[in-house]
Amino acid sequence: MEALIEQMQSIGFNQYESKAYVALVKLGKSTAYQISKESGIPRARVYDVLKRLAEQGIAIQEEMNEATFYSPLPVDVFLASIQSKWKATFSTIHESLKQVEAVQPAPDNRVVSVQGKDAILAYCETLLEKAERKVIVSLWSGMYEMLEPLLKEAAHRCKMKGIVFQVEEPIQGLDLHRETSFVEGIGEKKWFILSVDGREMLYGPSVEQRDIAFHTDDPVHFYLLENYVWHDILVNRLVKEKQMEQWISAERDEFFE
Repeated sequence: MEALIEQMQSIGFNQYESKAYVALVKLGKSTAYQISKESGIPRARVYDVLKRLAEQGIAIQEEMNEATFYSPLPVDVFLASIQSKWKATFSTIHESLKQVEAVQPAPDNRVVSVQGKDAILAYCETLLEKAERKVIVSLWSGMYEMLEPLLKEAAHRCKMKGIVFQVEEPIQGLDLHRETSFVEGIGEKKWFILSVDGREMLYGPSVEQRDIAFHTDDPVHFYLLENYVWHDILVNRLVKEKQMEQWISAERDEFFE
């Protein structure tokens, strides 16, 4: 129940309003005394709380036999009204912010950090939804699975290129990296690269391991990291074709020793 109260608060209701509405939904038509007892709202406060809910149309107030009763707005109607208000608010904020953004001078190419798993995944979603020409990726299975629906959708609009690790049946356009001792022993050093249209890029550790990433529109980053992805693809294809696994492993060990 506490989680539900917190979720109500996250959409704009205070603690007492949230508790009162939840109590109303549970009790149905009831008195202020019953709502106070069920919700834990002090009796001295419950009348003001119910008055505010009634003014918002969330509680329905009725006078019967010299007593006042309260009923909740039906849950489906309540949720629909909240969704409608949220959409209207989102639309207004979106338009206002885009107008503010339009008058700002274009920033120099830069790299900024993005913190938090939810924020990183939201950034990935935004980039993939904006993709028009091409998407280049390097993804391990965890990140791939989280982004797969968005990748498939983007693949209908633009070219999808890149390489994935430990993924079964990747979408068309993505190479599957061969299984090697390096891949199997990578541990917590997995990464992701997401490049869209040569305009924006997000890269960093896979989010299941660390919740930080880096967003950039710097051309040097595109050159280095897109070529890094191509290098992985090229070596992977050559090894499959020429059976050079042992030689490459030995050369790599010597380089990093």
